[in-house]
Amino acid sequence: MSPAGTLDRREFLKKSAAGGTALVIGFYLPSKYEALAAGPPSEPASLNAWVRIAPNDTVTLMIDKSEMGQGVVTSLAMLLAEELELDWKKIKTEFAPAAPAYFNPLFGVQGTGGSTSVRASWGPLTKAGAAAREMLIAAAAQQWYVDPSACRAENGAVVHTATNKRLNYGALVEEAAKLAVPANPALKGPKNYKYIGKPVKRLDTPAKSNGKAGFGIDVRLPNMQYAVVARCPVFGGKVKSFDATKAKAVRGVKQVLQISSGVAVVADNTWSAMEGRRALQIEWDEGPNASVSSESIRKLYLENAEKTGAIARKDGDVETALAGAAKKVEAGYEVPFLAHATMEPMNCAADVRTDDCDIYAPTQFQTFNQNTGAKLTGLKPEQVRVHTTFLGGGFGRRAEQDFVAEAVEISKASGAPVQVTWSREDDMQHDFYRPAAYTKLTGGLDSDGWPVAWKSRIVSPSIMSRFFPGSVKNGIDESSVEGQANSKYAIPNFLVEYVLTETGVPVGFWRSVGNSQNGYITECFTEELAKAAGKDSFEFRRKLLANAPRHRGVLELAAEKAGWGKPLPAGQTRGIAVVESFGSFVAEVAEVSVNRKSGEVRVHRVVCAVDCGRHVNPDIIAAQMEGGIVYGLTAALKGQITIAKGRVEQSNFNDYEMLRINEMPKVEVHIVPSNEAPGGCGEPGTPPIAPAVCNAIFAATGKPIRRLPIRAEDLA
Repeated sequence: MSPAGTLDRREFLKKSAAGGTALVIGFYLPSKYEALAAGPPSEPASLNAWVRIAPNDTVTLMIDKSEMGQGVVTSLAMLLAEELELDWKKIKTEFAPAAPAYFNPLFGVQGTGGSTSVRASWGPLTKAGAAAREMLIAAAAQQWYVDPSACRAENGAVVHTATNKRLNYGALVEEAAKLAVPANPALKGPKNYKYIGKPVKRLDTPAKSNGKAGFGIDVRLPNMQYAVVARCPVFGGKVKSFDATKAKAVRGVKQVLQISSGVAVVADNTWSAMEGRRALQIEWDEGPNASVSSESIRKLYLENAEKTGAIARKDGDVETALAGAAKKVEAGYEVPFLAHATMEPMNCAADVRTDDCDIYAPTQFQTFNQNTGAKLTGLKPEQVRVHTTFLGGGFGRRAEQDFVAEAVEISKASGAPVQVTWSREDDMQHDFYRPAAYTKLTGGLDSDGWPVAWKSRIVSPSIMSRFFPGSVKNGIDESSVEGQANSKYAIPNFLVEYVLTETGVPVGFWRSVGNSQNGYITECFTEELAKAAGKDSFEFRRKLLANAPRHRGVLELAAEKAGWGKPLPAGQTRGIAVVESFGSFVAEVAEVSVNRKSGEVRVHRVVCAVDCGRHVNPDIIAAQMEGGIVYGLTAALKGQITIAKGRVEQSNFNDYEMLRINEMPKVEVHIVPSNEAPGGCGEPGTPPIAPAVCNAIFAATGKPIRRLPIRAEDLA
């Protein structure tokens, strides 16, 4: 056994080779659990292995992120393939296990969120590919008795340039594995890229098309049982008493168990479990939130909007500037709670045994799953194995642990592998919602119509106070003020306050987080200032962004491609918005028509310009922008979770509607060429769409849209 932090070559080869010699390239990261282990470690130090090259020339990449449709399986493989000079047809991928070696360097845990997948992986994967390439070249040079500089790698082989001799990677792995891993391998320059920046076809498309892709809900284990859970309909409520007699009489029902979140019915199939749940007789202790409603929450927000908040940003002297302004504009903006509504409802399978535990989950945060399993079973984290499946949508919902905890608890109590499946109603009424928020704003213009002051007071719950409590400092949850506090508009006096207001409704990360509401609020209030100044929406923003070249760049590109200022078909108007989020810059122009009699809004076309820095696959970026636009447009036109008697009133897609295919606008995506650091793409397409649409409506009706979703009465 090697000491912690070192690795004997024989042990390395034994552990890394599967079914034959394989070259495994990675970079060691100290294990978080080494310090927690009682006594010396039983295995060598963990190696962050990204690449396996087998003797048959197959290359396997360990994907440490979750694939929820955003294309990371392909993007991350492209990063590796580029530096390793791979034959794209021979590359394979596997989802990495939960281990400190795969921690996201931007999070400090293994997880997928914050549009970080490419941003976090670009450095490690390109370096791993380049190191493997140099080792393979060195191994070939040794066999040919030439200097490595006389050789090159191409298409899964090493070539001796002078003689054109070739050795495939598979023939070199045994010798290459004996060499030292280069600490600083030379990386290719962008001029030499053959994959990065190109529209490479996605690797996961065939499996998703032929049904072979395994999602969480597809998991099947030997002797597996199936469970559903009855949860209190009121947030924070709990079981007072229950009678399982009728439930146990349902054919197929095996057990009825009380767990932390409610009462679980375990059966030999999901339908029987659901039928058993319907037969349960439960008396609930509804707790302190039984009287909470959308009306009571709104009243609380309006009251708190009159209180002084914690300062998130303060430039200059806002009060003096407002007092001297030639014109003032005041407004209140509000947004509702929103559900994630993933196509694949929450589910998880777990198999808890005496000495270990397996969790099979469509998850965004493997480290959290591992910690949840360890906490509930009493096992060490390294005894809990997490098997990541494909995700049928995530949007932040699958960062939560409730569905994982239920599976672990039920498996432990029942003594069998168990799959927990949520119904659509479970999912809609027991979510961690995008926070409802209210913002009170005041802006001041000078005699020439240019802003001299901006004052906003944001009232909303805090996501981070639950998720990462230590990150909330001096009363500020950064995720609650992003999209306002980081505005780049050149306004000399700028004040953003935050009043943290809890409501009893659980909140969580929703695609683009605080930017989803604050991008809408900032861009719509900016539009109000432009209209009050009598200035063109595009030109007003353009001047205010004179010192923000990347914002201005996408703004100008979107306006150009949309034909800003040119005539539209009768009855149509344009709106524009630009939002920075997750290291990327996105501007969108929406072309909209409004039927004020019927209250119908029709979005005909959306032009999107995105600057995400260095990028991997333009097709995937375009798909992510399109998906973000659909998601944000659905929320703007339809999305709303309302509360009555502590309960969510919506239950399924009949009353929490999605955008229909016939309602989808034409979307054009234009990517700004850039050598800046990579930005995120999973979320930045969402924030600009609601304000772009609302600003187009403002142009048509002369009335600003100060609340979402857009209502017929606001168009009259």
